[in-house]
Amino acid sequence: MSQNTVDLVGYVAAACTTLSFLPQLLRVLKLRSARDISLGMFLVFSVGTALWFAYGLLAHSWPVTAANALTLALSLSILVLKLRFDRNAIKEVTEP
Repeated sequence: MSQNTVDLVGYVAAACTTLSFLPQLLRVLKLRSARDISLGMFLVFSVGTALWFAYGLLAHSWPVTAANALTLALSLSILVLKLRFDRNAIKEVTEP
């Protein structure tokens, strides 16, 4: 199998797994709530994605690098929104 074919498989796989986060991000934005998202899971996932991104850079694997750069951006966006909206939800519950 040629390297171009291998890279194409990598890019298609990366697109599928990366784009799977888009509906979650859009849902969080629409509902302005991330209550059902596990902070711990997204923190661990984001660290893992950052490490995969670093690996892709070090290994000169552009499908791994590109996929994990986009996935990291999406997962960090969800994390930021979770922290922002959860803080607002806590204020709403504690304020009279």
